[in-house]
Amino acid sequence: MQFNFLDAIIKIVKSTAFPALTTGHAVMILVSFVLIYLAIWKKFEPLLLLPIGFGCFLANIPMGLMSNVDEGGLLHYFYFGVQHEILPPLIFLGVGALTDFGPLLANPATLLLGAAAQLGIYTTVMGATLMGFTLKEASSIGIIGGADGPTSIFVATALAPHLLGPIAVAAYSYMSLVPLIQPPIMRWLTTPEERKIKMEQLKPISPTVKILFPIVSTLVICLMLPPITPLVGMLMLGNLFRECGVTARLQETSETHLINIVTILLALAVGSSMTAETFLTFETIKIIVLGLLAFAMATAGGIWFGKIMCKATGGKVNPLIGSAGVSAVPMAARVSQKVGAEADHTNYLLMHAMGPNVAGVIGTAVAAGVFLSLFGDMP
Repeated sequence: MQFNFLDAIIKIVKSTAFPALTTGHAVMILVSFVLIYLAIWKKFEPLLLLPIGFGCFLANIPMGLMSNVDEGGLLHYFYFGVQHEILPPLIFLGVGALTDFGPLLANPATLLLGAAAQLGIYTTVMGATLMGFTLKEASSIGIIGGADGPTSIFVATALAPHLLGPIAVAAYSYMSLVPLIQPPIMRWLTTPEERKIKMEQLKPISPTVKILFPIVSTLVICLMLPPITPLVGMLMLGNLFRECGVTARLQETSETHLINIVTILLALAVGSSMTAETFLTFETIKIIVLGLLAFAMATAGGIWFGKIMCKATGGKVNPLIGSAGVSAVPMAARVSQKVGAEADHTNYLLMHAMGPNVAGVIGTAVAAGVFLSLFGDMP
């Protein structure tokens, strides 16, 4: 067989991905570069945003077989854990092992701030139905307002699997952008005097109470809302590993190695859903806009109720901690601390903000359970 150099060159060129590269692919690759830039140079939750951005990058290389829609592609199998509700509960196991419910138990009133922040979820559900989405779809979109990626994925998988990609991307993107989105809303809704309010030191909580809390919470919430048992059960199991004092190895594994591995798989899978074919649609744009509205309303709802508590307690509650009522733990609490410290560098709000922050995790899970119970059996 005679070797033809020119034919070989033509064959190599045809085998590259350049001929298959569309404008949509190019747009999504640019989007992935923006996410990577925000993760590395702006440090917006890089543990989430970097693998999401790179997953998007890989999924939009034509003929690369990395997209989750490509049967046999690597990320397709990562996405299996998302579609079958395996990875979100495992993330919650790690979150539970990392979470100290002590601030919430020391000041139970902050549970109300976490509940108030769910305003974003319910208002967005109404807005989504007005924009033509079904109740199942609207409920899945509304959960984005809790800034809780695993719960958003869990609900979307059950109620609107065809919207799983855009919903997951919106939820994780807004979780990552908490330090960018929340501060302007917080400054706009509070006065300088309110931001300077110092709160009293929290009282210590006994180990027995901390052990009983995850057990009792699981019993009450899961009996009332069985569909949300995988998330709440794993969250509270992780917390029990932390507080019981006899499972240090399990706690260490859950809060380090396990959650790190699952975060990589989940974030890559989410990023891989951002293909040009599925993401560059008008429906996706509506979901992104509604998700931003949900998150903004959740932040505002927590702050508004924080202002009410401030008045009711004679100025003992700093309204800024209300913004931490979303589920982004501990990012939202850190933002409350940051904005409070800007007003008064001696003001320390982090532990106070952790109360509504962990309450927000529970509140979003409860909202998800309500939606699954109400709409799970609907055609």
